Amino acid sequence: MSSTAPPLLGIDVGGTNIKAAVVDAGGVLRGRGSVPTEQELGPAAGLDRIEASATQALTDAGVSLSEIAAVGLATPGPMDLKLGKLLCPSNLPGWRNWAIREAVEARFSKPTTLQNDANAAAYGEYWSGAGRDADSLVLWTLGTGIGCGIILRDAVIEGEHSHGSECGHIIVDSRPDAREHPGTGMRGTLEAYCGARGVIARTRDALAADPGTSRLHEQIAQGEKLTPKLVCEAAAAGDDLATEILTETARLLGVGTVSVLHTIDPDCVLLAGAMTFGGPGTTTGDLFLKRIREEVQQRAFPTVAEHLDISFASLGADAGVVGAAGCARRAFSA
Repeated sequence: MSSTAPPLLGIDVGGTNIKAAVVDAGGVLRGRGSVPTEQELGPAAGLDRIEASATQALTDAGVSLSEIAAVGLATPGPMDLKLGKLLCPSNLPGWRNWAIREAVEARFSKPTTLQNDANAAAYGEYWSGAGRDADSLVLWTLGTGIGCGIILRDAVIEGEHSHGSECGHIIVDSRPDAREHPGTGMRGTLEAYCGARGVIARTRDALAADPGTSRLHEQIAQGEKLTPKLVCEAAAAGDDLATEILTETARLLGVGTVSVLHTIDPDCVLLAGAMTFGGPGTTTGDLFLKRIREEVQQRAFPTVAEHLDISFASLGADAGVVGAAGCARRAFSA
């Protein structure tokens, strides 16, 4: 290891996979592991699979568990961070009311922290990613849902009831007939419009009103599934309807971002996840980012917008495990 301080173990539990990483005290990832979650087997099997992913990472890094200073654990919410307990995570329905932090701490015999997965990803970017030169940041994780993490001068904004930074549920449309979120039943939220399901629903509505000019009509008729990726590819090919969906998604995300900016006033806002329409270096990703920036410039206080950087995150799929390890380092001064 490159650092004289002992390494840390970060674990990111998702609905599909459990990822683990050995991370040195400087935030550099030294070894990886990943196994399928198989959440339907329940918490006991989940604990075994957490250990299996960690064993892979330790082997990959060439270190033993005895060398690890602490373990950082990231999972989807809702959760009770004070109790270290999962409550009713939609991605892990069989793991309700499980004291996961205590279970992992006992299995590894190491001090262990628990953090929301979006918060952990935000801390990863803050510690050693695109936000490493910032004092504060907001991270949007864009995918099936809209996650958010906020870091202010090394502090993770958790909230009094472990629901801080849940900005995907900011209201961007207050009309009584605004779109309803299929999971929460809430209307007009950012996630209802800009999460993957919201983008697909908005595209279906646009196609129903379209006279047939969009290439998406033919693709769907040929059996292709309507997905955000298909919309992105159509926009990249110059399809007007798909491009409008992309830019409207960016506009609404800009609206939600302004609400966060006027509350937090961070140094930077970072975009991560599968729903960045191709991400950095692509025509569609660059258009998506440009439209968000334009909306923020139009709506935010000038003094806020003037000093703000909006860009893509840099750690990709590693942000969660790196950030989980960083949260353990922060908690236990490893």
